[in-house]
Amino acid sequence: MLYALIAINIISIFLCHNIANRRGAKPVFWGVMGGLFGPLAIPFALFSKSV
Repeated sequence: MLYALIAINIISIFLCHNIANRRGAKPVFWGVMGGLFGPLAIPFALFSKSV
């Protein structure tokens, strides 16, 4: 069970980083947010404003 949660968190970091990079937002910031909040950060990264 722990390994599944860690895998989901790593996937969230990767997705948030890539989404932010494509949208022109700060990818490191969104990668950290993905690490802290997991899958809950993905919709916010999708709707974030580009800088």
